[in-house]
Amino acid sequence: MAQPTATPPPVPRVSAQGHQARHLLALPADVVVDEVEVLAMSRFVGTRWDVVPPDLPGADLPVGRMAGPGETGLLRLTRHSSLAGPYAPAGDGFELGLPAGTATVFDVLCPRERWDEAPPAFGGDRDGLARSFPAGLPHREEERVVTWLVAAARRLGGSVRLDVAGLWDPADGGRRGPGAGVVLTPDPGVAVDMTVYSDVWLDPQAAERVLRSAHPRFALATQGKEYLGPPEGIAERPAFPGDDLDPELRRAIHARADDFDIAALQAPMVLDGYGVVVDLGLDGWVTVEINGEENLPLLLRDLPWAAGGAVSYRVRWDPPDLVESQQEFPQPAHVVARKRAADLVARCAKVLHDAVGGEVADEFDFLLDPADL
Repeated sequence: MAQPTATPPPVPRVSAQGHQARHLLALPADVVVDEVEVLAMSRFVGTRWDVVPPDLPGADLPVGRMAGPGETGLLRLTRHSSLAGPYAPAGDGFELGLPAGTATVFDVLCPRERWDEAPPAFGGDRDGLARSFPAGLPHREEERVVTWLVAAARRLGGSVRLDVAGLWDPADGGRRGPGAGVVLTPDPGVAVDMTVYSDVWLDPQAAERVLRSAHPRFALATQGKEYLGPPEGIAERPAFPGDDLDPELRRAIHARADDFDIAALQAPMVLDGYGVVVDLGLDGWVTVEINGEENLPLLLRDLPWAAGGAVSYRVRWDPPDLVESQQEFPQPAHVVARKRAADLVARCAKVLHDAVGGEVADEFDFLLDPADL
């Protein structure tokens, strides 16, 4: 990875225009610009450098240019949203209000798009967005940018300070009040679920054997109930009050329906998906869902083996208390259960990847190195 080559400048006081929202992404010292770029490419199709920062002197430049002396990079997320940086963890004549340990800062601009109503008082707020936007949650493009920022901060061990337009500059010419400027430090432990994408399909019994190497109580979730046929005498009863269908015709229709059902039951079973599950008792359940998948993470879509889709092995944790799982600050019992389940989810993803190859992604479609599982 590229190493910093010069001391970055401080965050400018003014960057947002009246129609824009402004957010800050704060990252620790062990994160480099390349990682931010990859996470952006994982979420936004149009990601490109308009201005390449000094930390990436060898970057490909199909349309952008290299930054000049004292200039930062400008990463285009979408047509209307961008990320500038890296900056030093200080404002140009003002305090950023970011957590201690922040080494670099990115200044993010996007359209300001909010709902008119305040967030509901009920329901979960796992990421703290309701208190960050008390007058109305973001939607459309700002929602996509904000959810990516929170996910990126969680992945990289950083923080975000959301809605800072107007805190240090007169946003919208002073006609709009300053944003809430709430600081969020997402808990990395929240990201439990993983998915293995591969071009290899495991039969149910093979997947069960593979997963039992991660936990001996994994079992196929394919057991159903025996089909006993239609209720007795149904061919003799009218379908609804006033049904004047000829009794012989009704019996003939039911006979043909029976023949169709029998033929379907005798045909070879085509399995396009199945599940393997383990009951963890007080810790909930871990389920592996195996299906064909056409909607792949962005970074996989150009790979030759994924050109026509892939097989997905989704490893999910179902917590014992769904309400508690959506709290920003859950009870300690939930955190302990989540940690134990996360360890098992990672082991499942590891043994599946060892068996089928491919790539591993977290629940935000960011790719993971299997060696880190």
